[in-house]
Amino acid sequence: MSIFYQVKKYLQYRMFAGNEHSIHSPFVFTLYTEVISNKNKFYSFEDLNIIRTQLLGSEQIIEVKDFGAGSKRMNSRRKISDIAKYSCINKKNGELIFRLIEYFKPETVLELGTSLGLSSLYIAKASPKAKILTIEGCPNTFSCAGKLIEKEGVKNVETINSSFDEAFETVLSNKKFDFVYIDGNHTYEATLKYFHELLKITNENSVLIFDDIYWT
Repeated sequence: MSIFYQVKKYLQYRMFAGNEHSIHSPFVFTLYTEVISNKNKFYSFEDLNIIRTQLLGSEQIIEVKDFGAGSKRMNSRRKISDIAKYSCINKKNGELIFRLIEYFKPETVLELGTSLGLSSLYIAKASPKAKILTIEGCPNTFSCAGKLIEKEGVKNVETINSSFDEAFETVLSNKKFDFVYIDGNHTYEATLKYFHELLKITNENSVLIFDDIYWT
């Protein structure tokens, strides 16, 4: 996708976007005012920022296997610092995911796209009693994430090394989730496919979060 497309979509958004006074749904109004626009700092944000800084300073290089649209900035051999900068959840969105988890209080969470595990930590620290399943296709990235999660002493996250397609056919086929965060394989076709697959393992009150919707 070209930068022109991203700029175009952003300008369209800015032209037509309103504010909280234009929201008529009580549910959406509450969600916006109490979660999305909430600037309060939670107890875990400082610790998570330290972890982010450590990842951004890592000179380790790993071989990355992409299963989806791939990276626009990096080749297959990548520094951990570059993955943290370009592929991991950023600070703003990480804190938003944290607030969403804290607000909805899901008992079961699915993450598609673990990357280095930083987003998994935002989810886990927001709801330490929830059962969290996170799936990563790249073996080396998966290994880094597992080490980070273990290092932080997080016990409620289960990591699985699998492509998303394989996971839907095996480990996910008999499970149900209250909250799903999708950050991987950002192609148009894959996004729609995973949405329809997720409908089979969620309920009418489940929350689905799609990252990078303007990737393609």
